[in-house]
Amino acid sequence: MSSGVLLEIDPLELKFPFELKKQISCSLQLTNKSDDNVAFKVVKTTSPKKYCVRPNAGIVLPRSTCDVIVTMQSQREAPPDMQCKDKFLVQSVIIDQTATTTDITTEMFAKETGNVVDEVKLQVTYVSPPQPPSPVPEGSEEGSSPRPSVSENGNLNSSELLTATRAYAENIQQEKSSENLAIISRLTEEKNTAIQQNNKLRQELELVRREVSKQQGGFSFMFVVIIALLGIFMGYMFKKIQL
Repeated sequence: MSSGVLLEIDPLELKFPFELKKQISCSLQLTNKSDDNVAFKVVKTTSPKKYCVRPNAGIVLPRSTCDVIVTMQSQREAPPDMQCKDKFLVQSVIIDQTATTTDITTEMFAKETGNVVDEVKLQVTYVSPPQPPSPVPEGSEEGSSPRPSVSENGNLNSSELLTATRAYAENIQQEKSSENLAIISRLTEEKNTAIQQNNKLRQELELVRREVSKQQGGFSFMFVVIIALLGIFMGYMFKKIQL
């Protein structure tokens, strides 16, 4: 940034990301920190047909800024070693408060007329264009395990291999946990069903015992047989529950 007498200019170096057969632009900001109206003019001291400046002249009001766009026309050939010697000259002068942009003339910036003219030179440089973003490595999608990379000599990267191994082990553990939960849930359901059936058999046995007692006043041979069969069935059900 230049702290000129009249205007602050940022930047002092115009950097163009050079590409063949493509128009390239960069911005320039002029800041007026005084209480006066300041007229400016951007002069292309070298290669005037190579650049386009908008606006190339204007007025910066007190305590305000003005943005200038410098556009380099498309080039068919790259300069040797990407070196550029082009320069710009920014001239500024205090003008009357009632002046407008149409009142700006070349004579305003002539020192011979006695005006105090501030001049700042700007250098042009070429820089490399921004690189495109690198593609997403295979296997890096969300939810997938990272895959180890292979070095130029064919060996696996040890840290990435360890990471992939841990991720694989965690996936296996999660799968086994899910299977175990499913088995436990199924066994619990079978246990509850067996308990319900056992309770129902107990109730039916009690009803049969009461009915036989009412009819015969004691235990009959048929009642003993029924009790034995029910006892065998209940024992089988308890063993199944324990398994």
